[in-house]
Amino acid sequence: MSEAALISPARRRFEPEDRIWVSAGLFAALALALGLPLLLLVLWSVAGRWPAPDLLPSSYTGALWRAVFDDGDVLGAAITSTVIAVLVTVLTAIVALPTAWAMAKFPLRCRRAVEVFVLAPVIVPGIVVAVGVGQVFLGWGLTYTVPGVVLVQMVGTLPLMIRLLVASFETLPDELLHAARSLGASPLRAVWHVALPLCTPGLLAGALLSFVGSFEEFDKTFLVGAPAVQTLPVLLYHHLDPYSLQFPLAAVVALILLLPVLVVFVLSGRILRDDLMAAGMGKV
Repeated sequence: MSEAALISPARRRFEPEDRIWVSAGLFAALALALGLPLLLLVLWSVAGRWPAPDLLPSSYTGALWRAVFDDGDVLGAAITSTVIAVLVTVLTAIVALPTAWAMAKFPLRCRRAVEVFVLAPVIVPGIVVAVGVGQVFLGWGLTYTVPGVVLVQMVGTLPLMIRLLVASFETLPDELLHAARSLGASPLRAVWHVALPLCTPGLLAGALLSFVGSFEEFDKTFLVGAPAVQTLPVLLYHHLDPYSLQFPLAAVVALILLLPVLVVFVLSGRILRDDLMAAGMGKV
C-alpha cells in the first residue's frame, strides 16, 4: 500500500457560507427536541376531542384551563410549591454563602475531597437520597411536613448553589478585601459591603436555579411529604396514574410547571454571565 493511501484525507475546512446550514440544522434539532413536545402539550391542554388516528384535535376548548384555575387542589398545590421554593432558595443561600466562602478563600488540604462531598447529592440518584433521608426524617417526625420537604429539597439545591458561589468568589481579587480591612472595616463588613455586591450574579444564578429545582422537584417531595404536602409535580403524578390517566389535565399542569423555567431562561440570558455558569457547572 502506498504512503499516500495511508495518509488520512484532509478535514474539510469550515467556511463562512456554511454558517447558515449549521445554524439551520441546530435550530431544526432544537425545534424537534423542544418545540414538538411543547406543541403536543399545548394541543392536549386545549383539545376537546382527539380521536386516535387524527394528527390534530377535532375540536378545541378552554374548559380544562378554567377547570384547573377553579380547582382548589391545583391552586393550593401551586401556592404550596411557590412557598416551598422560596423557603428552599432563601435557606440554601444562607447555608451556601459561608460554605462557598470557606472553600474559595481558605486553604484546604483536602479541597478536592470536600468538593466531591459537596457534589455527592447530585451524583447519587435522587430516589436513593430521598429514601435515605426519609428514613432519618421519619424518626425525627419531619415526614409529611413542609419543613421536612424544605430540608430534603435543600439536599439537591445546595451543591449547585455552592459551586456557583465558589466560582464567583474565586474571581474576586483579594486586594479589594485587604483595602477594605485597611480602611477599618471588620471582616464581616468587608464581606457584606465588598464581596457580596460584586458576587451578586453568582448569587442570583444560584437562587434562580434553586427556585426552579425546588419548584419542579418530585421524588424527594413525594417520598418525604406526600400525600400531606402536595406540590404541582406530585399533583401531576396523580393525573398520570395509569388507572385514571388524564392526558389533557396533566398537560395543563405540565405547562404551569414550565412557567418558572421560561422565566429563569429569560432572566439568566439578561443578567447572568456565561463564564460564571460555565465555571460553576464545570470542573468538580
